[in-house]
Amino acid sequence: MIGFLVNPIAGMGGRVGLKGTDGEAYFEALRRGAKPVAPERAARFLIRLEKLPLDEEILSPPGVMGENYLHSRRLRYRIVGSLEKRVTTAEDTRRFSRMMADMGVSIMVFVGGDGTARDIVSAIDAEIPMLGVPSGVKMYSGVFAVNPEAAARLLYEYLRGNAELVDAEVLDIDEEAFRRGRLSIRLYGYARTPMITGLLQGSKQPSLLGEEDENKRAIARYFAERYYKQCTLYLLGPGTTVKAIADELGVEKTLLGVDAVYNGRLVGRDLDEKGMLSLLDKYSRAVIVVSPIGGQGFIFGRGNQQISPRVIRRVGLDNIIIVATRHKISRLDSLKVDTGDPSLDEEFRGYIRVIVDYMEEQVMRVT
Repeated sequence: MIGFLVNPIAGMGGRVGLKGTDGEAYFEALRRGAKPVAPERAARFLIRLEKLPLDEEILSPPGVMGENYLHSRRLRYRIVGSLEKRVTTAEDTRRFSRMMADMGVSIMVFVGGDGTARDIVSAIDAEIPMLGVPSGVKMYSGVFAVNPEAAARLLYEYLRGNAELVDAEVLDIDEEAFRRGRLSIRLYGYARTPMITGLLQGSKQPSLLGEEDENKRAIARYFAERYYKQCTLYLLGPGTTVKAIADELGVEKTLLGVDAVYNGRLVGRDLDEKGMLSLLDKYSRAVIVVSPIGGQGFIFGRGNQQISPRVIRRVGLDNIIIVATRHKISRLDSLKVDTGDPSLDEEFRGYIRVIVDYMEEQVMRVT
């Protein structure tokens, strides 16, 4: 049996710039007009799964935590427990996880982010494997597949005995500190996770303090000399390497947000999707500058969901600049995208240049 659980509010804070939906952030996301993300991610996973010759029965909670996405699929499933509340909580995740674990599931599959992974790992026996269908704002843990389709393939191969189990880190951040521009990551435990290279994303690796600073400054100088132009809007993504570029340009940047620069002046700070689209209506030429997540290689879809498919299409794939230190690139075999739009993800497939030092660029494959 397979346990299948959906956190229906996971990821809602991404495009509205909230960097998560823990606690009161969920209601703020609603106020800002956020739309659910998890239902579409769950549907993509299940659509791919039903195309595979799966024999196992799926156990799932009722309503928005599972049943709603299974009833239209040609899969064998059984609903367990009851759900009375309209707004689900972390305790619901833990309660249903324990229930399905006690019923003897072979693996727990969930749709959510780091917070969901943290809740599940605290509720079930450490010997029960778990696998995440990525749907959160920040997914730094090593239990997530690279996208919903990869999760379906990885689950199937594991059940057929073709995937090994590894001990993956379950990480989560302090969201309040994150919104204030401080990244505080804590290790909450380890989970047994099926692994096939290219299907599982791995956990985020921290930046080296001090050692890479000169490399970042060199990248920033090269960017300013070679790529920075007047009368162009620059959307600067999160991260310390991109912040070094802002420092070189003489503007103050939020470390973990998306900021906009035009003609040497900050014209947008910690922007959400709506704010970026508004600026793109005003400025005719724009460039997106981002850096991949260390250890994972995602340039879009992890921690920068406010740079949405609509924003990317408006800017154009030819107007995206990737920057990364030598150390970060040396630990990646490819770059990845998981924008939420499969057709856009497919357009990225191929090769892209990455600025890795002063007057030095490296071609990387995008998967």
